[in-house]
Amino acid sequence: MKRRQLKRMHIIQLVSAMVIIVLVNFIASRVFHRFDLTTEKRYTLSEETRVILRDLDEIVYIRVYLEGDLPVGFSRLNTAIRELLDEFRVYAPQNLQYEFIDPVEDPDPQIRRNLFNQLYGIGLQPTNVQVRAKDGSTSQKIVFPGAVISYEEADVAVNLLKNNPGLPGEVNLHQSIQSLEYEFIGMIKTLSSDSIAKVAFLEGHGELDAYQVGDITKDLANFYQVDRGVIGGRYGSLNGYRAVIIAKPVKAFSEADKFVIDQYIMQGGKVLWLLDPVQVSMDSLFMGMTFALYNPLNIEDQLFRYGVRLNPHLVKDIQCHVIPVNKGLAGAQAQWEFSPWYYFPLISPGNDHPVTRSLNMIKIEFGSDIDTVGENPAIKKTVLLATSPYSRIVAAPAEISLRETQRQPSQAAYNRAHLPLAILLEGNFESVFTNRSIPDVQSHKPIQFAGISRSTRMIVMGDGDIIRNEVIDSPNGPVMVPLGFDQYTSQSFGNKEFILNAVNYLTDETGLISLRGREFRMRLLDRQRILEESDKWKVINTAVPVLLVISFGAGVGVYRRRRFR
Repeated sequence: MKRRQLKRMHIIQLVSAMVIIVLVNFIASRVFHRFDLTTEKRYTLSEETRVILRDLDEIVYIRVYLEGDLPVGFSRLNTAIRELLDEFRVYAPQNLQYEFIDPVEDPDPQIRRNLFNQLYGIGLQPTNVQVRAKDGSTSQKIVFPGAVISYEEADVAVNLLKNNPGLPGEVNLHQSIQSLEYEFIGMIKTLSSDSIAKVAFLEGHGELDAYQVGDITKDLANFYQVDRGVIGGRYGSLNGYRAVIIAKPVKAFSEADKFVIDQYIMQGGKVLWLLDPVQVSMDSLFMGMTFALYNPLNIEDQLFRYGVRLNPHLVKDIQCHVIPVNKGLAGAQAQWEFSPWYYFPLISPGNDHPVTRSLNMIKIEFGSDIDTVGENPAIKKTVLLATSPYSRIVAAPAEISLRETQRQPSQAAYNRAHLPLAILLEGNFESVFTNRSIPDVQSHKPIQFAGISRSTRMIVMGDGDIIRNEVIDSPNGPVMVPLGFDQYTSQSFGNKEFILNAVNYLTDETGLISLRGREFRMRLLDRQRILEESDKWKVINTAVPVLLVISFGAGVGVYRRRRFR
């Protein structure tokens, strides 16, 4: 009887377990939910990302060129990309496909070379890594830590590695992993959008020409329709543009153009001001000496009303770039050497804002400091870029000579810290034309003056050259050097990424740019403790699992003997 009851009990348990499994699977097929137990919700996609993926109408195909034998850090990046794309497929199972490709897999060197040229031409940036073989030897390998996203007939490159030379490799890889969702979904959103937002470069005041901003224009064209044009005092001519870029004007603005810009801002328009209040001629400088002269643009009162003032100063910083200087004697053969040039600060962007997070150092050329003015509570002011703790200012007019490279800077002279060079303004601005007569402007309809703006944004930068790329004359025409690349030192700075982030932040209406602000906590091992306690933990990790299995087996044996005695 006892054995019969035991058999019946086992059958009931088996049937109950099967019923529970069927019910759980039925409920799981009807109710969708994913659990993320990490404190920073590392594996949870943002609501904006989920909406974009669900709304895809066509197939997005992603080719990731990070595969094969990779160092540990790049293997982590590979795993993070794969996990993210798997998460993407949960919300777009039919319309998102991907593959991982090893660009050096083909044994034919000519095929590999053609593929490298193709990837570089699309826009992927290669990097050299050291790979350790099984026999312990090391070799150099070219990897392309990026992807090509294809949608309909468009192919766009996305570089995924944040490579700041001033940071350890682990930190760079960690920041690269943090920004993966933003890099992928931002481009997918742009490619799949039915309409393309428009941005414009202003002309007519001596701004940088199309070649001098050609590299950034090419990158902006991945996200926007990019136009160039003259205001010409035409009221409403900027309407329809999501943002306007004013890149290093050298001529004064007319009152009519000021009014057009002002009313564009009042209607919610965004402006990226890249200004040089002090003019310096580099051509004259390489002759040995030049002058720094204040160059008013007739927009000083306008910016003052909005909440900032560009000072007629030049900033010098001990944390600076170098320039080639001839150290040879007069009449002798030239001896070019790199010397610190304190008028070219190298700015370390902070990690406390989506525009500047995870950026490489930014190169400034003859920048000017900015003050915040006014106490308008409707305006939020955020410093995006600032000098190092060891900087100073030089008031214009001033003489600038290459002889300064021969002087050692004293810390006592460089006693100004964190001078603002770029400021973000957000809120409701007051028109500079309030209580003033409206200038003569061209308009085909009645002017509807607005004294207070809608909620909007602008960024004011005390350096116009931050967006300028070098242009080289060649027999085939002008060649544009990538923005941020220095030809003398072959260093790449973060200027391009800063400008892209700034424009994307100004135009963002969905909150997608906030993904750049996500922070995953680094949980690095304590290398000192590893050295001191490695033997202890090896013994624990080896012995404890074995002891647990033996203890469990012994416990089960004792339980069975007692129960069936």
